[in-house]
Amino acid sequence: MSFTERAQELQPDLVRLRRALHQEPELGFDLPRTQEKVLAALEGLPLEITLGQGLSSVTAVLRGGRPGGAVLLRGDMDALPVTERSGVAYASRIPGAMHACGHDLHTAGLVGAATLLAERRADLQGDVVFMFQPGEEGHNGASRMLEEGVLDAAGKPLDAAYALHVAANTLPGGWIATRPGTVTSASDLLTVTVRGKGGHGSTPYSAKDPIPVACEIVTAIQTWVTRRFDLFDPAVVTVGTFHAGTQQNVIPDTATFEATVRSYSEAAHERLIEGLPRLVRGIAEAHGIEADVAYEVSYPVTVNAPDETAFALDTARDLFPEGEVWQAPNPSNGSEDFAFVLQRVPGAMLMVGAAPEGTDVANAPMNHSPLAVFDDAVLARQAALLAALAERRLARGTAA
Repeated sequence: MSFTERAQELQPDLVRLRRALHQEPELGFDLPRTQEKVLAALEGLPLEITLGQGLSSVTAVLRGGRPGGAVLLRGDMDALPVTERSGVAYASRIPGAMHACGHDLHTAGLVGAATLLAERRADLQGDVVFMFQPGEEGHNGASRMLEEGVLDAAGKPLDAAYALHVAANTLPGGWIATRPGTVTSASDLLTVTVRGKGGHGSTPYSAKDPIPVACEIVTAIQTWVTRRFDLFDPAVVTVGTFHAGTQQNVIPDTATFEATVRSYSEAAHERLIEGLPRLVRGIAEAHGIEADVAYEVSYPVTVNAPDETAFALDTARDLFPEGEVWQAPNPSNGSEDFAFVLQRVPGAMLMVGAAPEGTDVANAPMNHSPLAVFDDAVLARQAALLAALAERRLARGTAA
């Protein structure tokens, strides 16, 4: 029986697991109920299981019956601080928390892959590491798991690493897409506090108003980005918060804003790290006031190895209709801490469309929206693809 056929038989169990996870989402590193559900779903499989010490991770190793290398498959498990408004029958029961990015599907799909591969353990040419990861949503759980030794779990070097990520829009349900090279952007945080001198709104000349200076900085950043970066190697800076003042006739002492900073190459990333703080401080100095600048590097560019990407796309095309598997022309604007794994191990991340049938994917609520809806139907496809990637990559051997 093929992986796709067997995965369809597992589909009801995967749906139950996914919906149980969806109803009890947990945030950050501490996911005790999620970890408990994963362990229960893996019970009875011939796995060597290690739990995280500083986070609720699960690392499971399947030893193949034949000698060979090792491959890692990753699924992230944490939710977002979002209050769900999707209207689905199995919506989150936890106020202020929701699986708005589909990590519940990633977790259930990885459990399905573990089940499929365990059933073929005797013929498996090497070992598979299953990385159930907390803290992807801005907490860098991948690096925490690297520190705790997930890449050494098999006791041998890893030949490759793969991960899937579902999309609530942009792709029709079940479609697979990825690309060689940059597949998701780097993501950083810029925090600026402009420090002036407060005063009365009727006499701004006797104060040092930080608000127009901060506004000028925001506008200058947008102009700077368009003039200093190649159109084909872009950067995106979006100011998401701006706070200043308490009343209309009071000039405040400070104005503060925060921005997300995204780039698609290491060269562009380095230029942002150096150039943005210099620009902010220069404008503030020109107005005779100061600006505190904090530039926090979060996630680097996620880079797919070309050979592993071609292999992953070929594998997907063997499993699914060719028209539903394609090479994406552009990277995603999102960011991923799987980037840290791919810095150490060649591999690939692939996107899986999870929009419900009949959805207008161009206008559907996107990942992170409280209205986002992901279709259970893709669970079997996720499980089959992950399992096939591991089995076939191990069969190719270390020299592939």
